[in-house]
Amino acid sequence: MITEINLVLSPREASEERFYKPLVANNLKIYASRITGIQILRRSIDARQRNVKMNMRFRVAYDEDFPDLKLSDFSYQDVSDGKKVIVVGAGPAGLFAALRLIELGYCPIVLERGKRVEDRKKDLAAIHKDRIIDPNSNYSFGEGGAGTFSDGKLYTRSKKRGNIKKILEVLHFHGAQEDILIDAHPHIGTDVLPKVIVRIRESIIQAGGEVHFSTKVNHLLISDNKISGVRIESGDEIKAEAVILATGHSARDIYYLLDSQKIAIEAKTFAMGVRIEHSQNLIDQIQYHNPEGRGEYLPAASYSFVQQVDGRGVYSFCMCPGGVIVPAATGDNQQVVNGMSSSRRNTAFANSGMAVEVMEEDLKEFEAYGALAGIKFQEKIEALAFEKGGSDLTAPAQCMSDFVNGVRSSSLPQSSYQPGLKSSALHEWLPKHISYRLQEGFKAFGRKSEGFLTNEAVILAVESRTSSPVRVPRDNKTLQHIQVSGLFPCGEGAGYAGGIVSAAMDGERCVEALHNLLLE
Repeated sequence: MITEINLVLSPREASEERFYKPLVANNLKIYASRITGIQILRRSIDARQRNVKMNMRFRVAYDEDFPDLKLSDFSYQDVSDGKKVIVVGAGPAGLFAALRLIELGYCPIVLERGKRVEDRKKDLAAIHKDRIIDPNSNYSFGEGGAGTFSDGKLYTRSKKRGNIKKILEVLHFHGAQEDILIDAHPHIGTDVLPKVIVRIRESIIQAGGEVHFSTKVNHLLISDNKISGVRIESGDEIKAEAVILATGHSARDIYYLLDSQKIAIEAKTFAMGVRIEHSQNLIDQIQYHNPEGRGEYLPAASYSFVQQVDGRGVYSFCMCPGGVIVPAATGDNQQVVNGMSSSRRNTAFANSGMAVEVMEEDLKEFEAYGALAGIKFQEKIEALAFEKGGSDLTAPAQCMSDFVNGVRSSSLPQSSYQPGLKSSALHEWLPKHISYRLQEGFKAFGRKSEGFLTNEAVILAVESRTSSPVRVPRDNKTLQHIQVSGLFPCGEGAGYAGGIVSAAMDGERCVEALHNLLLE
């Protein structure tokens, strides 16, 4: 017989089959010797009470052979003779759009301004060693997009926007660990995700698609409100049936390009703040209600906070347990921080973005720039943070309690941020509508989790690339741009996604909308 059961287990009981098999047998009221196979279907941590529990769902076979596990196999057809579709950007939205194009018989031409993963790693090393930023190859730009060198979080609330299960299966097929098909909050890790991205590229090329690196689009070819292709920096023109614009939220030059070509864009709300870093052991102690930390069987703990302060949301995001903070600027005169962690999440640090909503009323200084006002605001604060850090990618920083109390820190704790920290009175120079709300938000978070508000934690400025401050408007039904047929704004950069999975799903949605239009 084959059946499925749910069990609530201790972390130790859930850690290995030799521990949970007897408990499964007891639940089924059979001898363990009758069980021929057990598969974990779902796993989540419940740390709300002092005794942390694991919620487990198992598929169990007994008194008959356990069936072979059937994992999805994605065999991509040869589309070298198919209709051409340009995909601008090789982040998750662009790559999954390319794979979906192949599934539907189209030949994708992927144009990526940055470099392939193998070469991109060298440019990241130069940022840390020599503090040199290649504007086209950095933590935001290059094969795989900003997610390639990140925690690789795969959790999304956008469950109605696409097939999450398929996205995870495609990633697993291309080399991601099987755990992502099981865990309630799956992640891949920055040590594994680059290999997955390379295999996706190989799938695209083996199917007859094209992937071009160091290829920056600087003009859209439009006639009679219909797009026919793009022009790249070399001056060459590439023609296609349609263009999927999946450039990510940091590709500011694309927004300027659209604006210069009188292609409609619009301002949207976004968020800005800081990145905060605690010791991972402290977060483990707080989240697992245990002065000894997480122990042998629990993973590095994470957290999620949200608080309303004077009508604005203050919230944590992109929390990286056992991770590091990295310099995420994409050009000169910018100081930007972000977080990442490996699949093992095994550093001594825990970091998270802490952001405040930015509204139109905050951008009056830049209202002359219209839809680009949010970008101008970001650029101003990033330049100010760069100056406050010493203009060399050193991060301006302040101890958490000192920030809340409005005191410059006389010393700073150890940090994972390699370019280093410089004590700075962030509360004085960050915009008041942000700093005040962060201060009040931190107080609230400290009340919710005793020990969280501490001078052992440090905050680094500035976390400014949380999402795009611009939306590229599209028709709700066709997903085409509202005034340019054949142009499909897609993913985070267009304002329709917020993470790897939601961006990947949006890439697939845009391709399916394109396919439906071409069938008409």
